[in-house]
This record gives sequence, C-alpha cells and structure tokens, in this order.
Amino acid sequence: MAEPRPILLVCTGNTCRSPMAEALLREALHRRGLSEHFTVASAGTAAIPGAAATDGAIEAMDALGLSLTDHRSSPLTYDAVNAAWLILTMTRDHKLAVINRYPEAADRVYTLGEFAGEPFGRDWEVADPFGGSAKVYAATAAELERVVQHIADYL
Repeated sequence: MAEPRPILLVCTGNTCRSPMAEALLREALHRRGLSEHFTVASAGTAAIPGAAATDGAIEAMDALGLSLTDHRSSPLTYDAVNAAWLILTMTRDHKLAVINRYPEAADRVYTLGEFAGEPFGRDWEVADPFGGSAKVYAATAAELERVVQHIADYL
C-alpha cells in the first residue's frame, strides 16, 4: 500500500478554524473509508506553539461529536509544508502567506473554497470566530463541515 498523503490545514493561530477543519476532515475521510490514504494535520501562520484550542472551538466540535481537547497549536514550518501533499487555507491571505514563505509549495496550496469548488469557489473564505460567541463558533463549524464534505467527496 502507498504511503498516506498528508493534508495540512492552515489558519492564523491554529486554535480555532484549522483545528476544527482538521477534526472534521479526518472524520469525513474516515466515514468514506479513506483514512489509510490520507493524514490530516493543521498549523497556523502566527501560531504560538502548544496553545490549546479555544473554548468556543472545543464546544462547537463537542456538539458535533468530535474532540479538540487534546489539540495543541503548531506554527507553520518548512517541514510541515514540505511534507504536505495538499495545503488548504482558510483565507486567501493565509494562502498568500504560505506561498510567500514557501514559494516551492505554490502548486499545492489552495483555499478551502478553491479546492472544494462550487458552491464555494475561489472567493469563499472562512471568517475567524476568535473571540466570538458560541453561536459564531457553531456557525463556523457548520460552514467548515459543509466545505469539508465536498473536499472529502472529491478526494
């Protein structure tokens, strides 16, 4: 069997959006029997190493039956980018940040919306819920779940 293809999800602090997307994508791939073909990780363009997921992200994922209690943030590194088969970012600014730091990865970096295609598309972005209410985090989780399902179907 071939080595699993690493997918890296990127946001800013790696405490909200990318950990939620990581958990959701991992679960979506598992439900489709694709866990052995892909690994999923996340990182942040400005992450403080070892920070826990925000309470809002933990609660939003708990409501979906997924846990972020063990998540610890990771900064975006050369090794993580170099190892990734696919890099998916929450926004166009994250995509540009990855490409500016690691131009050799440009052909593997997409926003979630770009990679998922319609009904999302190139201009669709995931707003940062940081500091928002539980309702804001739940809405972000629901958005991520919808886009992740399209991506898992494509993969």
